[in-house]
Amino acid sequence: MEFIDSTALSTALPRLAQAFSADPIHLKLALTSYILALAVFTPASGWAAQRYGARRVFLIAMLVFLAGSALCGLSQNLGQLVAARVVQGVGGAMMTPVARLIVVGSTPKDKLISAMGWFTMPAMVGPLIGPPIAGFVLSVADWPWIFYLNLPIGVVGAIAVRRFVPKGAPDPEAGRFDTQGFVMSAIALSGLIGLAETAGLSLLPPLIQALLLAVSLGAGWLYLKHCRAQARPILDLTLLRYPTFRASLVGGTFVRLGIGASPFLMPLLLQVALGWSPLKASGVTIATGLGVLVARPFAGALLKRYGFRTALAVFVVATALMTAVPGFFTASTPMWLMIALLLVGGFARSSQFIAANTIAYADVPQPRVAAASTLAAVSQQVGLALGVSFGGLMLHLTRGAGEAALTPASFVWPFVAIGVVTLLALPVYLRLDKDAGASISGR
Repeated sequence: MEFIDSTALSTALPRLAQAFSADPIHLKLALTSYILALAVFTPASGWAAQRYGARRVFLIAMLVFLAGSALCGLSQNLGQLVAARVVQGVGGAMMTPVARLIVVGSTPKDKLISAMGWFTMPAMVGPLIGPPIAGFVLSVADWPWIFYLNLPIGVVGAIAVRRFVPKGAPDPEAGRFDTQGFVMSAIALSGLIGLAETAGLSLLPPLIQALLLAVSLGAGWLYLKHCRAQARPILDLTLLRYPTFRASLVGGTFVRLGIGASPFLMPLLLQVALGWSPLKASGVTIATGLGVLVARPFAGALLKRYGFRTALAVFVVATALMTAVPGFFTASTPMWLMIALLLVGGFARSSQFIAANTIAYADVPQPRVAAASTLAAVSQQVGLALGVSFGGLMLHLTRGAGEAALTPASFVWPFVAIGVVTLLALPVYLRLDKDAGASISGR
C-alpha cells in the first residue's frame, strides 16, 4: 500500500499541477512533506513497538495512514495536500520500520539475506504496479481515486496483520521515551530538509533560510551532546562504529540522494516535456519495477560468489550510469530502448540495495538490531527527501528564469547531476574489507 501510493502519486504529479494551477516543480512538496514526516517520526517507531507491542503499533499506523489517504483525496489545493501527506507520513513512519524490526529481530543471521529479500518484495512490487494503476485511474477517473484506492487495500491489510502477525507482549525494559532527543532530532532533520526544499526557489527570504540553517545545525549539535550522555538515545549514533553498518548508511545515503529524484523527474520528463499521457508514461516507467523484481532471485548467489564489497562497487557504478541515462531521452528515442535501459537500471538498483541493506546488520549485535533498524530507516528517508529537493533544484536552475516551459533539454543536467551524486557511494564501499559480511553471505 505504501509503495504503490508513492509511485502512483509520482505518476499523477503533472495532473495535480493542472488541478491546483501550480508550478510542476513545486509539486515536489507533495513528495518531500511525506518523506519529512517519515524521517521525523520514524525514530519513535522502535521504542513504540517495544513499549506497546509491534502488532498494535503496526495496526494503529495503518489506520493513521488510511486517514491521511482519505484527506489527500479530499484536498482542494497544494497546501491541504501537503498537510494530508504529513498525516500519511506519520502512519508510514511506523509501518515499515516496525515491520523490519519484526523480520530482522526474528530471523537467524544465516537466513538474513533470504529474509531481507522477501522483506524488500513490497518495495519491488509497489513500483512495478503503482505507475500502471495510476495511469489507468487517471485515464478513467480523477486524481483523488489514487488515494482512495488505499482504503480497501488497508482494510484487507489490517485483517491480514491480525490474522498472521503474532501479538507479542510489550517489552517491560523499553525504558522511558527519549523526549528531549526526539525534539532535537526532529528540529535538526526538519530544518535540514526544509532548507533543501526551499533552496534556490525564492520561497523563503535569505535571512529566514540562514536562520533555519542555524537552528538546524544548533539542534544537531545539541543532539550529538545528548546522544553521548543518554543511555538509550532516540537515534543511537554509536552504531556507526561498526564498519559494515556505517558503510551501508553513508553509501546508501549517497545513492538515495541520487535516485531519490528519479520518481519526481521521470513523470515530468515523460508527461510534460514529451507530452505523453499518464498511461503511456507508466508503460515505460514500469520497466524499473520489473528490473527490481528480476534482481531478487540472483542477489544471494551474486553475494556468495563475489562478496559484498565487489558487488556493491559494481552495482553502484551501474546504478549511477543508469540513473543519468534518462536525461538523454528525447521524442526520437525508441520506446523499446527506454524500457531496456530502465530495466537494467532497476536490476542494478535492486541488487545494490539488497546488498547494502543486508550488510548493515552483519556486525550489529542482536540486542541492538532495533536501534540499528531505526537509524537505518531515518537515514534512508533523509536521503530520499534531499534527493527530491536536489533534483527539483537542478531542474529549476536548468529551466532558467521566468518559469520557462519544460523541454527534454531541461532534464539533461538534472539527471546527470543525480547520477554523479549516486557515484559518490563508490569510495565508501571500496573502503570495506574484502571479507566484510562473509559470515552472512556464505562466501
